[in-house]
Order: sequence, then structure tokens, then C-alpha cells
Amino acid sequence: MSELSVEAVESLADDVTVDAPEYVLYGGKGGVGKTTMAAATALASAREGTATLVVSTDPAHSLSDSLEVDVPGEPSRLREDVPLYGVEIDPERMDEGPFADGEGEMGMGGMPGMEAMMGEDGPLGGDGGDGPMGGMGRMPGADEAAAMQLLLRYMDDERFDRVVVDTAPTGHTLRLLELPELMDSMMGRMMAMREKLSGMMDSVKGMFGADTDPQAGLADLREMAERIERLRAALRDPGRTDFRVVMVPEEMSVVESQRLVSRLAEFEVPVSTLVVNRVMQDLADVTGVETEWFVAPDLEHCKFCQRRWDVQRNALSRAQDLFRGREVRRVPLFADEVQGEEMLRVVGACLD
Repeated sequence: MSELSVEAVESLADDVTVDAPEYVLYGGKGGVGKTTMAAATALASAREGTATLVVSTDPAHSLSDSLEVDVPGEPSRLREDVPLYGVEIDPERMDEGPFADGEGEMGMGGMPGMEAMMGEDGPLGGDGGDGPMGGMGRMPGADEAAAMQLLLRYMDDERFDRVVVDTAPTGHTLRLLELPELMDSMMGRMMAMREKLSGMMDSVKGMFGADTDPQAGLADLREMAERIERLRAALRDPGRTDFRVVMVPEEMSVVESQRLVSRLAEFEVPVSTLVVNRVMQDLADVTGVETEWFVAPDLEHCKFCQRRWDVQRNALSRAQDLFRGREVRRVPLFADEVQGEEMLRVVGACLD
């Protein structure tokens, strides 16, 4: 198997730089270390003075554990010394914007919010509800729609120069990427319906003296449609977005990564970087820096280590076509938990 090219850094004690565009998304199957990579990249970005927001869209959040700080449900500054901000998206919290949630709240300029329509008692669903989705529970895609709405807002936020996203596991990520097309179609139908009803709403307004502006809802829908289109354009622009696929050196992870890269290509989302996590190699082989504290696998005397390394090498060999033409970053298997600033800075050096 040919060796992967890895760029060395001078010292793990030095601040590493982040050679990345304004949006960095980490994707891959669950449990491969996306949260760690996102946290390390965001921390390194903030340490070089770039106002950075790290976002978790994974329902099973672990960003707080990685950073060893509570990450709230709204973008908040996590550090006073560096411009690091964070947010863990709660897809059930839809209380603002054109998809507003909450009892009695309305979204889309007078129409029920997405959660209200898709929820248990809404016209589209619910357990035991009378709508077309009645008895099916929460409408599929509702969580992804919520995440998409909030992600749109954060990526447009002028407070942040870089946004790093820890995406949900592969299946959720693909559904989230499908949403722009889905929402485009949905909004087109809703806008057409609102336009047809605007005359009737004018009549109602005249009869009852209501001050509801029927055009307000159309404006909300058009604004959301424009933001979705900007997000789509950003995801497809390699100058603005780097979608990084994280994998571990195991056959099933390679297969999953190949599938993800192919699906992303269908959405015209380029993948320029692959991160291979938990490689059984010395940290010095990955970063070019000798360290005393790193405990490397004993590939000379440990039979278990030797067999696991054979498994990893076979998986990496199979992935050579996947690596071709892309930047490859390796992160070694650490004996300790990867939590807190010092360990994240080490991972950041591997990603530099």
C-alpha cells in the first residue's frame, strides 16, 4: 500500500492554522469522530483570531463533552480569550422565524408553523390524528427541516467569519441535503396558494376590519426561498465550503464513506478532504513531531496490535481510489479520551 502524504507541523505547542473556507462540514457515519474533528477545527480557527461558530446538528450531542464547556441551544461565546462560539441545535425548538413552533404561534405569515402542521395534532400528521399522516407519528424529515432552518440563520450571521458544522450521521445528513429541493417545491406550492387566496383574504380584511397583510406571508416565504438558494450555492462552491468526510480504517466505514461521497456528488457537493481517524500509528508519523507522552501501539510485540493494524492497512488499501485527488488527513488512535483544549490542539495539528 502506498503511503499517504501528510504535511508535518513544526511543533504541537505552536498554534496551528486552518486552511479552510468559510464553511466546514464534517460528515460520516455515527461514531467515527466527527464531533472531535469539528471541535478541533473550530478551536484552531478561533485561536488564530477568526470569529468561529461550531454547530452540532447531531441529535445525540457530544460537542459539550469535547470542548468541556456547556454549549447552549443558541449561538453563544464559549471562550473569553478567543472568538469561539457554539450552538447545539435542538430540532424540536422551533419558536422563531417562518417555521415558528409553539402553541398558538403562527409561521409563514399567518400559516401554522412547520412543527404545528407536522406535529401530533396538526393537519399533516400525528399519532391518531385525522390528517393524511395520522397514526404515523412525527412526520419524517421534521427534525432535518428544523436543523436546516437554524443552519440557514447561522450561516447568514455576520458575527461569524467561519462556521464549522458537526453534522448528524450519514442518513440524516443526506436527508438534510435533500431538503432545499423539497422545501423549494413546498414553498412554490404554498406561495401559489397564498396568491390565490390573497383576494379572499382582502375581502375578509374588509369585512372584519382585520389588519393582517396577506403579502406578509409571501414575503416570508420568498425570503426563506432565497436563503435556501444561497445555502445550496454555498454548499456547491468549493471556494466557500469544504465538506470533509470522516472515516475509520475499517472496511464497513470505507464502504459507507464511498457511498456518502457518491451521494454528495449527486447533490453537486464536492468533497476535497478525507479524515481517517483512529489510525494505529505513532503521532510522530502523522505530524512529524516527536513526543514523549503519546502511547503508540506496539506493532512489534503486541499480536493484537499487529492484527488490528493488518485490518486497518487492508481497509486503507481498499480506500485508495477514494483518496485519489483528495487531501487526506490522519488522526492517530489515542490511549486517552480526546477531550479538552490540549487534546483538541493535538488533533488540530493532525488536521492542519
